[in-house]
Amino acid sequence: MERLKAFNRLSHYRRTLFPHSSDSNADSLFDDTVLVEEKAGSRIVTLNRPHVLNAVVTPMGVRLIQMYESWEKDPNVGFIVIKGSGKAFSAGGDVVCLYQFMDEERLEECKDCFRTFYSLMYLIHTYMKPHVALIDGVTMGAGAGMSTLGTFCVATDRTVFGTPETLIGFHPDGGASYFLSHLPGYLGEYMGLTGATLNGAELVACGLATHYSLSANIPLIEEQLKALLPDDPMPSVIEAVLAKFCDVAYPDERSVLHRTEMVDKCFGHDTVEEIINDLESEATRSNDPWCISTLQKLRQASPLSLKVALRSIRESRSQTLEECLIREYRISIHAISRQVSSDFYEGVRARLLDRNSASKWNPPKLEDVSEDMVNRYFLSLGQYEPELELLKKL
Repeated sequence: MERLKAFNRLSHYRRTLFPHSSDSNADSLFDDTVLVEEKAGSRIVTLNRPHVLNAVVTPMGVRLIQMYESWEKDPNVGFIVIKGSGKAFSAGGDVVCLYQFMDEERLEECKDCFRTFYSLMYLIHTYMKPHVALIDGVTMGAGAGMSTLGTFCVATDRTVFGTPETLIGFHPDGGASYFLSHLPGYLGEYMGLTGATLNGAELVACGLATHYSLSANIPLIEEQLKALLPDDPMPSVIEAVLAKFCDVAYPDERSVLHRTEMVDKCFGHDTVEEIINDLESEATRSNDPWCISTLQKLRQASPLSLKVALRSIRESRSQTLEECLIREYRISIHAISRQVSSDFYEGVRARLLDRNSASKWNPPKLEDVSEDMVNRYFLSLGQYEPELELLKKL
């Protein structure tokens, strides 16, 4: 019955995704999902799938890489601006498409997706020209990587930023283990394990965004950026434009950033069990609503994913982005293989397809997750499965 419900929702999703075509594999369907506006000194990129919060699929990633590489060599292109249409920058990778691939045992297409987007994250992070992300809305998963790993990231009063992968039985990927590990204290562990979100003011305060602007000012910023010429001194002129229209904003009194001592105390532990025990003790002692809601988030997540995510973020603290992406790729390949657990497949089914049912995690409890199970996600892929290879710049 659950599989039938998931199939019906998947069929509805396909009809929504491809309303005018019966061929969901045709490349032409993706021609308008990445829009480009050519200006004298820049290229303005718009992610254009607003009906699914600009969730990105492999053809979009391939096109972005091809264009970015071309523009990097073009002396007439001084910088790149990327934004999203509608109420989102990007909700991340289209995990429903990945579910479809897993359901049909098309694992090579899953691997293509991961290779493409992890390569895109590395390209953005090492890009030789300024990269400006305008995240005026929902920004999660791959959207978080595409925005925070570049030169400039402008958040707004509409920004909702998060890495909710453990809630669907996955792990913080697309460079998330890297940027989460670089947050103050143990804030990254808190975000990566609970899937909690930050607003625009919080993103600037913790260093994930470089600037804050009211959403109403974003068109003014775009207009000024479009007027810049390729021989203008970059990136200082971009900084001047952003400073002109950006505002000062501070996290409100309810922000997690005002609870750094508690976050560090609870999420600085070496194991998920210790983190939960500390939160439970604090909740019992003080009846603190934040501790109670944090525990609720952790209990909704996959126990296996919690342990994998914690180890991944901890390892990232001493690694480069390249090393982090290679590790994330290994974890992702092991996740889609379903040899240890089907939690990723189950999480997408329960949360995004059959949305009225609770995820049935395997194992169902933290105490049932063995060290060997976690270790298997971090193993190299073996003789017949290539590792992630990232294009190095000469």
